[in-house]
Amino acid sequence: MFAPERPYGIPMKLFVFSASLRRESLNARLALLIARIARNGGHEVDLARIGEFEMPFYDFDAQQESGIPAAAAALAGRMTAADGMILCSPEYNWLPPATVKNAVDWLSRLQPMPLAGLSLFLAAASPSLVGGARGLTSLRMSFEALGVWVYPKIFALAQAGSAFDADGGLADPDLAKMLETMVTDYCSGAAALAKR
Repeated sequence: MFAPERPYGIPMKLFVFSASLRRESLNARLALLIARIARNGGHEVDLARIGEFEMPFYDFDAQQESGIPAAAAALAGRMTAADGMILCSPEYNWLPPATVKNAVDWLSRLQPMPLAGLSLFLAAASPSLVGGARGLTSLRMSFEALGVWVYPKIFALAQAGSAFDADGGLADPDLAKMLETMVTDYCSGAAALAKR
């Protein structure tokens, strides 16, 4: 929802999270880097990993019997407490991992839909040559179905196993500049769309 009284450069709170369960996840490393970029831009960051929100596979019978899992409600609360969201997701067989898709399925059962009007920037890190870009396509559609505005560009980090330097930044200066520009641009759009 457009809020013209909010200057685009105002510091915001961002929910930055990784959809990978792996301890040494490349996407967790990318999320950490994005959080650092955002903080350097003056924004507050709530950093999380999908493993913090354990929930059963979506089952309508379970929903009828037990309601929405506490973890799904907690995830929704962290998302709605922020002015913008950035998700770093791996790609498994051209699709996003079941963890994040299952979370979206549970979130879709909340009424009224708490994510409607929020915004999201999608990123991926992968050892592959396409950087996980294919898996983000499905995530875009899923979040848009919940009423989320998804930033038009994605950041897909290819050959991510060798892409980071010793300080957790990107070794390629052109890629580093691209990511910084995209995060900054997303934050400007998120500020314009923020509901608060």
